[in-house]
Formats: sequence, structure tokens, C-alpha cells
Amino acid sequence: MTWLLVGKRVRHLQRYREIAQILIKHGFGWFLDEIGLSQLLSLPLRAHRAPPLRDTLNLYERIRVVIEQLGPTFIKFGQVASLRPDLFPLDLTQQLSKLQDEVPPFPVTQMTQVIEADLGTPLSQVFASFDPTPVGSASIGQVHRAVLHTGEVVAVKVQRPDIRVRIETDFEVMADIMDMAERHIEWARHYQLGEVVEEFRRTLMNELDYTIEARNSERIAHQFSEDPTVRIPRIFWDYTTPRVLVMEFVEGIKLSDRQHLLEAGFDPKELATRASRAVFSQLLLQGVFHADPHPGNLAALPGHVILFMDFGMVGRLTPDMKQHLSGLIIGLMRRNTDMILRALRRMGVVPADVNESKLRRDVEDMREKYYDVAMSQVNLGEAVRELLTVAFRHRIQIPAELSLVGKTLLTIEGVVQELDPKFRIMDVAEPFGKELIKQRLRPANVSRQGFHLLLDMAEFAIDFPHQLRTLVKDLRNGKARMQIQIPELPKLLLKLDRIGNRLSFSILLLSFSIFMSGWMVASALDKSPARIFQTPVTDVGLVVGLLMMVLLIWSIIKSGHL
Repeated sequence: MTWLLVGKRVRHLQRYREIAQILIKHGFGWFLDEIGLSQLLSLPLRAHRAPPLRDTLNLYERIRVVIEQLGPTFIKFGQVASLRPDLFPLDLTQQLSKLQDEVPPFPVTQMTQVIEADLGTPLSQVFASFDPTPVGSASIGQVHRAVLHTGEVVAVKVQRPDIRVRIETDFEVMADIMDMAERHIEWARHYQLGEVVEEFRRTLMNELDYTIEARNSERIAHQFSEDPTVRIPRIFWDYTTPRVLVMEFVEGIKLSDRQHLLEAGFDPKELATRASRAVFSQLLLQGVFHADPHPGNLAALPGHVILFMDFGMVGRLTPDMKQHLSGLIIGLMRRNTDMILRALRRMGVVPADVNESKLRRDVEDMREKYYDVAMSQVNLGEAVRELLTVAFRHRIQIPAELSLVGKTLLTIEGVVQELDPKFRIMDVAEPFGKELIKQRLRPANVSRQGFHLLLDMAEFAIDFPHQLRTLVKDLRNGKARMQIQIPELPKLLLKLDRIGNRLSFSILLLSFSIFMSGWMVASALDKSPARIFQTPVTDVGLVVGLLMMVLLIWSIIKSGHL
């Protein structure tokens, strides 16, 4: 353990103890013992192992309650983890999806200090009026309605003054806990939970910089600049900083308020069609997408225009990821097992020891379930969940961005089904899938892929002689190493260790028996044995023999192998 790590643990000792107390309270003291954190607890806490909620809540419910009590950073992490059914059991991700980060608003005086510190001017000189009552409050910040001196109505998003320090502290603690978990728990090591935490840290630190959210908003707004059915609030850059975001205030009716929408004359089916079409356009055509289209972030404007809000969580797909995703969607549409398996292999990290026959059987079972079902009747959310469950079962790690795609599809399908229970999102998805097939078969795309393949082959041909010379040189100099793994070697070594211990123990017992027999014969003959410093040699030998036997027995017991 490095001194830096020790310093962090000492500095955050109180936070470690808070986390440990909550874990023990809900029956997870064994986890502390497993990763070696129980020594941070006081003796009374170590003795207290009776969780009051253990009898009424199941395992995954208790995990959710623990995360809720650990605070905003862990709640955010739980929300992100709920997007990864390829890493965590489906029942757990369903519990984590219930996590909410709504918290009471922070005082107006603190909010004013943040705005004036970041903008460098008094609040009254920036806004003609400012409503001190927030229209929304969350763990990172809150939103207020205000009016600029130009008369424009704006929404002002202000960050909590102490949130960055709290989050950075929790990240250091979380990273340490995951590091210990990877050292002691095989499952954590396989899924590289430390990297999952680091990936989450990058995501959340981006959310703490409101200028990144503003750029995300403008980028997606540019994608829909020619589409009159989608609206994105305008950003006021003169008043936007990493902790303050000022945007156009647009009032609409939330898509979750179906009754209000009906009273206002909106057609739920048209809203569902436009919302899902906008999401599929972002996912499959643009590659940059709003990754959190829940009902609170979507609203309806006059003319059935869909309003997208809050771009703190945005996903990006590289050309390769878009290619893998399109291959998966086409495979699902064609009910082609080989295409689905190829897409899974290309889009995830498939373990070397994966059972190919079982993986194929699971995909075949999923394919058979939808084989005779019309595409428009397929439940997209259920299909995505089943696919990710297959990935979890076979330890296939899906890239984070593609997991965001799955979460986005699940979310938007839930939104449109609330709007219109009879609506089938596959009616909208199918044309996009067919367009993807056409795009992949266009001569320009085929020739481009062939050109890239030729380039890869040319690079390989150019690099191969150099790599071969390097290998031969390393072999000549004795630098090349060959790693040989024998799966049964640990068991064999354990067996040899036991045989050696038993042999040593048997020899010692035999020697001691012979010695004791000679001593008893000498005593019976009443002959004086030789002496060392007036002490009979037999007595000295007896003491030495007993001592050696005790030491050998102790070493065997300590090794646990006899």
C-alpha cells in the first residue's frame, strides 16, 4: 500500500466510517471483511451485525437503500449502473433505476454568491428579475426562472457550491473500495469495476461543467436545425460558465402529463411518433444523442413540436460503434443468429473462455421467441433487456456508449407507451433499420469498406517483416518469453505439498519412536548414558526432538495442508 493511499484513507477516515456503518446496518458487513476495510471500524461497530431491514427487504432492495443513504455521488453511480445490465443482474438494475436524486434546494444567498462569483457582476446587473423559488432541484444544481434586461425569459441553472468537493472525496473513496474489491473478489476483477468507476467519474465531472452541457445542447440543436418538429432551447453564452448555465426558458406540457395533453388538444400518437423518430434519428443517423429522454426532459409545444431539455447526459457513437449497432439491429430484424453473434463479438469484450455453444443456444432461444412475431409487435425494450441479459450471463462487456443506447431505447419506449398504450415503437424503428441495410449495401459504402480492408492488409504486410525481425532478435537475445499455463498445476502443487508434509510427519514420528525405544531400553538396563554439562544426552535429545516435532506440526497446521 502506497503512502499516498494511506494518506487518502486517513484524510477521508470519517467518510469511510460513514460508509461502513451504512453497509453494516443493512447486512453488508461481510463485504467489509472480504475487502479488508473492517479494521477501520470501532469495536462496537464490528460487533453490531443485526440489520433491521434485512428481514423485510431482499438483497437488491437493500443495495438500493444503501446507495440512497450514501448520498448524491453514489446515487448518480447507481443511476449509471442501472444502464449496465451487461455488468449487473437485471433485478439489481431494475432496483437501481428507481433511484432519485431530488433534494431540497439550497439557500438563495448561496445561489447568489455562485452566480456573482462566476459572472463577476451583481445579480441585479445581469437579470431584470429573478425568481428565488427554483422550478426544479437536484443533487448537482437547481433551476430558476429569470428575465434578462433585454426582456428575454431564461432558465438559470446554478450548481451547488460544495458539490464538487463532496463528489471528488467520494470518488477517491469509491476508487479505493473498488481497487480492494478487484484484489479480493474475482467477479469485480473480471468486470474491472475500477475502470467502471473511472468511466463514471469522467461522465459526472463533465456534468459538473455546464459549458459542456451547453455545447452538447447546441450540437444536437444543429442536427435538428432543418426539422421543425424538434425544439432545443437556445444557449446564452455571455452568461454561461462551468457553474452557471443560462438558456432560453421554453414552457411546454410534459409528455408524462397525458391528461393535460389531451385537454390541450394534442394527439398522443403523433407525439409518440415524433418523439421516437427524433431519438432514432439521433441514435442511428447522427451518432450524437440525448441519453436521458425521460418524461421530465421531454415536453410538447404547439404544433406537436417535441421539446428536448437537459443535455447533461449525452452519448456519442464512433463510426465503428454505429456499424456494430446497425449490424445488431439488422440481425435482430432478420432473425439472423450469426449476424447477432458477430455484432456481439465486435461490440463487446467476449471472454476467451466463453462457451460458444451455450451462447449460440441463448441467442437462438431469443430468436425463436420473436421468429413468428410481426416486427411491429416486437417489444423493443424487452428485446434489448433480453440481449443484455445474455451478455451478462456470458460475461460479455458491452461498451458504455452502447449501453447508453440500450438505456435510451428503454426510456423512450416507456415514454411513448405512457402516451399511447397501443403505440408500437418498432413501427418507427423498422424504417430506420431498412435504411441502415440500404446504406450498408450502397456501392459507395461497400467500396469504402473494401478500401479500408485493403489499407489494413497493406499495413499488415508492411509491418510484418519488421515484427518478424524483432521476434527473431528477441529469441536470439533470450528476451522472448513463452507463458505456459497448466490449469491443474495448483491442484498438483497442493497435492505434492500435502504428500511432503505427511512424509515429514511420518519420518519424525518414526525417529521419535526409535529414540524413545532406545531411551527406555537404556533405562531398563540401568546404564548411565553419556552426559553433556551434567545433563544426560538422552534428555537433551528428548527435548530437541520434542521441540522439532512441535515446530513441524505448527508449520503444517499453519499451511493448512496435511
